[in-house]
Amino acid sequence: MESNMDKPRIAATKPCVVEITTGKYAYCTCGEASEQPFCDGSHAGGKFTPQIFEMTEDKTVALCACKRTDNPPFCDGTHASLDQD
Repeated sequence: MESNMDKPRIAATKPCVVEITTGKYAYCTCGEASEQPFCDGSHAGGKFTPQIFEMTEDKTVALCACKRTDNPPFCDGTHASLDQD
């Protein structure tokens, strides 16, 4: 059975809508970073590691902040059905 300690912290219950330029990014998977949705190293010593992703064009995207998406780093609407525990 999965415990709350096995899940990342819910950083927010709405996506982070950001304008991203072409390049590589480190998406926070632990939910602890102060500059959501990007990794700042807050995961150090824990079981989570950042997810590196690359954008091949400049565009506005919705990145997941609840950390429960099935399509990381992108929001898939999962936050709408979350129970805050």
